[in-house]
Amino acid sequence: MARRVMSWVLILFTMALVGCDHATKAVAQAALERRAPLSIVPGVLDLRYAENRDMAFSLLRGIQSPAKVAFLFACSMIVLGVVILGWWHSRRASLAEQAAYALIVAGAIGNAIDRAVRGYVIDFIHLHRWPVFNVADIAIVAGGILLGIVMFQRARREPREVS
Repeated sequence: MARRVMSWVLILFTMALVGCDHATKAVAQAALERRAPLSIVPGVLDLRYAENRDMAFSLLRGIQSPAKVAFLFACSMIVLGVVILGWWHSRRASLAEQAAYALIVAGAIGNAIDRAVRGYVIDFIHLHRWPVFNVADIAIVAGGILLGIVMFQRARREPREVS
């Protein structure tokens, strides 16, 4: 029974995080679009509206094609499917691992919705010397780091096969 409740809590957490991502993007668009960056910590952090029509770190910036949006959306759906499948196979795993998957899925859904609806992802958080990003990106990175930690700890606990 407790596992079932925790599953629902994680699903609600995922949906709430998607909502938070889209709420912050809406506020950023309304407050920052067509405006100079807003300095939060001078020289370190500012809020800056950006429309990301590419993927992470602008890896496909050299490709200019009308099919690029559809390609990026299709890729995000494939990756999202793989992550959801991994989450399903790990449904009996620790709460930390479940939370990691929830974070990654929430971030992926948040950015996928942007691509499907707008054709681009709204970014607005700018740490100097780093690309502009959003709440969904933070969730994906935090989930990836947490999943890496969980898997590293699991690998250290499990006995190694000697050949």
